[in-house]
Parts: sequence; structure tokens; C-alpha cells
Amino acid sequence: MTGTEAPAPFRLAYVPGVTPGKWVRTWEERLPDVPIELLALENAEAERAVADEAAEAALLRLPIDRSGKHAIALYTETTVLVVPKDHEVAAVDEVSGEDLADYVVLHPLDDCLDWRTPPGRAAKERPATTAEAIELVAAGVGLLAVPQSVARLHHRKDLTYRTLLDAPQSGVALVWLEERSTDLMEEFIGIVRGRTANSSRGRQQPRQEPDRKKEREQPRGKKATPAARKAAPAARSGKPRRRGR
Repeated sequence: MTGTEAPAPFRLAYVPGVTPGKWVRTWEERLPDVPIELLALENAEAERAVADEAAEAALLRLPIDRSGKHAIALYTETTVLVVPKDHEVAAVDEVSGEDLADYVVLHPLDDCLDWRTPPGRAAKERPATTAEAIELVAAGVGLLAVPQSVARLHHRKDLTYRTLLDAPQSGVALVWLEERSTDLMEEFIGIVRGRTANSSRGRQQPRQEPDRKKEREQPRGKKATPAARKAAPAARSGKPRRRGR
């Protein structure tokens, strides 16, 4: 690599609803010489990008296939039910899975929630994407359960959402290959974990050696004479010394 060649970027994939902005800003402050490249992908695509080494790391939703990967759980999101604003479910603050027995609940093919028993009645066909499912909710075809950040991402004036109880929650994690635990990867791990810039992990900062020459040039104070040491206690006490007769 020549001296003028720019360093390779640190490629970070992230999924809809996840906002890496604060971590990216910290990276840019600490490592201005290493660009960070963001890849907005769906969950399955982000997982493949890590496996194929198209990205150094990914912020995605669990569960995933963890074989050969490290994963650090970052936070867990509340699951909500997206409904039309004029729907009867919109009249309450929260709803349970049992309350949805008579309603059609959509489960898109890219559903990121790990359902054991999906609530409600299934639609005749599963929508391909969450975006398509949102359109179907607006058309009155069914309701949709998603992480709260995804509901906010697909905000529409004619839709709202309510907390869905007894539903699986979405966990967001930082994922990377075990074999790619580089200094830059450690640096990003430190950022998402809130480590300070002076942390011992990640890229090592050059150690500041004391300037011995400067220390030698500093003027040294004069040693106190015996008479001065004898007078010091009295001077500190503020009391005048008594002269001998």
C-alpha cells in the first residue's frame, strides 16, 4: 500500500429500525483516519453479509445462527401491534394474544419475531415483507406485530400501534465472525459498550514518556537552613517567637 492510498473502510451492516448514528459519530471522532461504511440491509441479508465477509460486523435482530460468530446483546425492544387508527383495538393501551383470536394477524416472510404460537388467525397468503404487510394493515386486511422501532420506521397518519403482551421480544445484537476479531473490531465493540477513548482495548495509543530533560531543567527549590527550619513552626502558628534573655 502506498503512502497516499486511503485505508479500507470498516463496513457495518444494520437492519431496519436500528439506529447506529451515535456509535458512528463516536467512531468518526476517535478514528478519523478510518472511514466507516454503513450497509442498510434486511435481517437475513445482514447475517449473510457477516458470514460472507461483505461486512466486518452487523447490528441485527436475534435469533440468528451463531455458529462461528460472536454476538453481544445490546438491548431488547417492546413488541407492538400495528392497527388502523379507527380500529377497535386502538381504543385500549395494550392487548394480549388471546384478545386477537378473532382477528387476522399478518406474519410477513421477513418476520423478525420468534413466534412459538402466532396470535390471531393467519391470512390466506403471507406478505413478502414488513413494508407490504404495513400496506395491508392500512387496507384493513389484518393487523401486524413488530418491534416498536419498526412500527415507528413505518409510521403513517392512518395507523397507530399498541403494546402487545405475551409476545416474543426483539433483541438487537452486534454480530461478527470469530475469526475477524481485529483491533478495529475491538475498537467498535468498545464504542457500543461505552468504553472511554483511553480504554486499554482496541488500537493501542502511543505511551507518553516523561521528558527527563525538561525535568532536569526545572529550577529546584533551595534547601532550608537549620535556622529556617527552626523558625518554621512558629511562623505557621502565627505566634511571635520569644527572644532569649
